[in-house]
Amino acid sequence: MEGIRSRRSIRQFKPDDVDDRIIKQIIEMGTWAPSGLNNQPWRFVIVRDEDLRKEIAQQTRYGHIIRNAPVCIAVFLDNAASYDRVKDIQAIGACIQNMLLAIHHLGLGGVWLGEILRNRDKVEKTLQVPEDCELMAVVAIGHPAEAKGEGTRKPIDEVILHRK
Repeated sequence: MEGIRSRRSIRQFKPDDVDDRIIKQIIEMGTWAPSGLNNQPWRFVIVRDEDLRKEIAQQTRYGHIIRNAPVCIAVFLDNAASYDRVKDIQAIGACIQNMLLAIHHLGLGGVWLGEILRNRDKVEKTLQVPEDCELMAVVAIGHPAEAKGEGTRKPIDEVILHRK
């Protein structure tokens, strides 16, 4: 529970590389998320190439994060594996959360970038993914170059609609 409470979005990274074994472990933890009928609709593209990250970065106002992260993982919904769009998008969200918790647990920093979805077609073309793959997010990963801030949440009574 402390890992959930202490995880923060990290947007500034040191230039240090992140080992491929660690990236594989982060993706594996993502794949342990629940999915309807266990269809596991997620697909990933690991982006390390600096020129490719620069090209993708042009598709979001948060491009500086993508340019400065040593590695990004583009997360896709494989519509060919989908059986219920809402459930499958929820599964992708759970997958990304698992990845972020794994990143935090491993002492790295990461951030879930969603604003890039407004240009998802351009990112999908740049990354040359199959036609059935739809961009859901980009996760930027690296060694943190910033301190974690304090998190705040609304009081529980403010988010509970009813007690029946």
